[in-house]
Formats: sequence, structure tokens, C-alpha cells
Amino acid sequence: MSVRRASRLSLAAAFAVLACAPGVAQARHWVGTWAASPSPPYTTGISSTGFDNETVREIVHSSVGGRVVRVRLANTFGGGPLTVDDAGIAPSRGGGAIARRRSRAITFDGSATVTIPRGARVLSDPIPFRVRRDSDVTISLYLRGTTGPTTWHQLGQENTYVSTAGDHVDDASAGAFPTTVTSWFFLDGLDVARPRQIGAVVTLGDSITDGYNSTVDANHRYPNFLARRILALPPSRRMAVLNAGISGNRVLNDSECCGVNALARFDRDVLAQHGVRDVILLEGINDIGFSQLTDPAMAPNTNVSAAEIIFGYEQLILEAHLNGLHIFGATLTPFGGAAYADAAGEAKREAVNDWIRHHSGFDGVIDFDRVTRDPAHPTQFLPAYDSGDHLHPNDAGYAAMGNAVRLGCLSRERRDDDDAGPVRRNCTVSG
Repeated sequence: MSVRRASRLSLAAAFAVLACAPGVAQARHWVGTWAASPSPPYTTGISSTGFDNETVREIVHSSVGGRVVRVRLANTFGGGPLTVDDAGIAPSRGGGAIARRRSRAITFDGSATVTIPRGARVLSDPIPFRVRRDSDVTISLYLRGTTGPTTWHQLGQENTYVSTAGDHVDDASAGAFPTTVTSWFFLDGLDVARPRQIGAVVTLGDSITDGYNSTVDANHRYPNFLARRILALPPSRRMAVLNAGISGNRVLNDSECCGVNALARFDRDVLAQHGVRDVILLEGINDIGFSQLTDPAMAPNTNVSAAEIIFGYEQLILEAHLNGLHIFGATLTPFGGAAYADAAGEAKREAVNDWIRHHSGFDGVIDFDRVTRDPAHPTQFLPAYDSGDHLHPNDAGYAAMGNAVRLGCLSRERRDDDDAGPVRRNCTVSG
């Protein structure tokens, strides 16, 4: 071990001891500043083959900032135990480069190495590391052995850098990282310690929440735009925003391509997030559209009804309320002209949206349909917001969605004496 590496480990271990002193750890409040929902690997490709004596350098984008962090690693869908042999966190210098002098070792009970059982997640020791709000953070994982199939998040919309053989956690440059993919591996959360009770809003959804067709490395997903608005508030009124979108995800059915259904993953991807107070749900368009597809990776292509989707929403509302969370229903955005659109599907979408607006038990309604549709052709996206596939917004469309959420509905903004009546029910910014 190098002297530099040893000193980084000593610093982290010393801080971990200090953090666990009486009256220190107990007073610490953790809140997620970034998250990515884990999914099972594909049957082919990098998620299936995994890594062997390689370092994976991953870029994540914070919402709230902090000076002490914890990293969460996941082996949720691994075929056996996963060993991470070295790990580090550093400010990003763009691309795969890091600010090495400000890097810190990621340790687990004082050790640089951790073995994660199959199906488990682990939290690192507290790390003295400053995360600035709305900024890129680099996390590097060295995997000495063969990992086999991975736990991953397929649609990162952010470049991840894979090294040549060896431990390159401390490399300042990206010279040893010739391979890039736009997915995250084994990494599903970054927490920050806050002295005040700052909470988080989780955006639960599919590819439209995940940011499909937004600009890679630009952080132009709708939750990013929402986070920037919240971060512009005075410090005492800020919240974290955590993205729990999975491309192709459905409320009611799993699929190889697109992860575990929303009902099944709610506990892990929402309730287990640190500091969560609110949930924004935007999901159901794939439940409607997948009935038109024949790709086995998207099976089962169940032709679900609007009533079945609504039943799924009702279950999610119940789960949120039983756990003390507020949950906001977002109307399904237009899909006229998309590859899996048809008249029957449009009728289902309109029925679901009518229920969300007028009959649901959501704590508020965010009308993304009204925000993004073309007034002259209301079953279609406004052309200025259409990424070209008639299903996903472009960067401007995602910005419009992030700007449409009425911040006064969220927990840090809402007054204790607010009621659940019509004033709070409309959670869409006018205009």
C-alpha cells in the first residue's frame, strides 16, 4: 500500500472513530443527495459479464450539499457475494479525471475492502468530504476478482469509465480508463450529513423520470431541473431530490429490459431512502404501451386496463401514507405518434389522467400532460418539447416539467396548518 493511500485510510478511520463518539453520531441526520434504482442484469453485455481486475469510475450529481458523506453500494441482483477491494470519492474534474488532492478513501468499518452478500446493500463509514450542491462527484470502485453478473442502473445518461487491469482508484487522470458506458454499477446512493432536518423528495417513474433522450453528462433530467429550483431557496427551505426512475419500468409487471415493477420496488427505492418526505409518481405509460410490443425482453406484454393501473396507484398511495409520506400524482404525458401508441392506449391514458386529476387520493396533482402537450394536438407533445420519438421530452421539455412542480406543495414549503383540500391539490405551476 502506498504512503498516500495509507494516509487516506488513516484519516478516514480516525474520522469514523470521532463520528461514533457519544453525542456525535446520534445527532447526525442523514439525507440522500443522489440515488439510482438498481436493476437485474441483462442476459448479454457488460451487465451480464461484469468486471475482472478492473476499476469502475462513476460520476454522480448531487442535489443538496454537505461536508460528511456516506456511500451506499448494492449487490441486490448479484449471483453471489461481491467484493469491492478499494474505493474512493473525489470531486470531478470533468470526464474521468478527479481532483486527487481532495480525494478520500471509502472505508467500511475502517477497512478498504468490503464483501457484500447476495441481495444486500452496505453503507460506508462516514467520510469527511465536502459535496457542493448541484455538483459532480466521482466514485471509483476497484474489483480485483471476477464479479459475474452485476447489479446496475442501465440508463445513467452519464458516462462511467472502466479501466484497464488493476487498481486505478487514485489515478488523477482518465488515462487508464479507455472504456465508457452510460450506466452505473453497484452504486445506488450517496448520503450527506446535515445538522438540520432537511428531507428529500423521491421521483418514482420510468424513462421520462430517468431522463431518456436528455443530453448525456448534462444533468437535464426533469428531477435535476426541479432540484435546481429547490436549491435556489434559502438554506432552511431546501430539500434533496432523488431520482428513482427506471427506463421502461411499469407499475404492474417486471421485464428483463426494464427492472422490477413499481409496486415491488417501492420499499427499496422509496421507503429506504434516507430523509424521504415526499414522492412524485410518474409511471404507467409503459403499462399501456407494452401491450403492443412483441420483444421477449419486454415480456409479459400484458394488455392491462386503466382500472388495473389505477389499482396499482391506489396501492402506492396506501404504502406512502402508511409510512408518513406525501405522494403526488403526475399525469401521463402525451404519446401520440410513438412506436407503441394506438387509439385504445390513448383512451386508457386519458382515463388514467382523469382519475389522477379528479378522483385520486394523491396529496396533490402535477399535470405534466397539460404542461407538455400541444394545444392544437393534445394527444401529442408540443413540438418544442419532443425529443423526436414522440414519447420522451427533449432537454427543453424536461426543463418545463421540472419548472412545473409547485414547490409550495413539498414538505419543506408546506405549512403545518395546510389542509388536504383543493389549495394543495393543484401542485402545477400555472403558465
